[in-house]
Amino acid sequence: MPDDLESTCRRYLNLSKSALEKLQISAPKDSYMEVLANDFLTMIRGYLQDATHFYEKGDLVKCISAINYAYGWIDSGARIGLFDVKGDHVNFTLYR
Repeated sequence: MPDDLESTCRRYLNLSKSALEKLQISAPKDSYMEVLANDFLTMIRGYLQDATHFYEKGDLVKCISAINYAYGWIDSGARIGLFDVKGDHVNFTLYR
């Protein structure tokens, strides 16, 4: 099982980093929504950093937990329209 969890961690770390690279802030400049989008990005980057740290340390359970939080922030930001993900319905849970 540890091998399965390790490959899952690697796969989801790569998926989350790729998703982060794809998204762009869609909120208007100098708006409250832009502040929210940047707050979301801070949380996403923090959880990805934690996940990477836990992976390198060998703590795969904490790694997968941190990845789930990171992707939750990514996906929710895309769904509520803070991030433009170019209509990618495969990697993001969009409204329509």
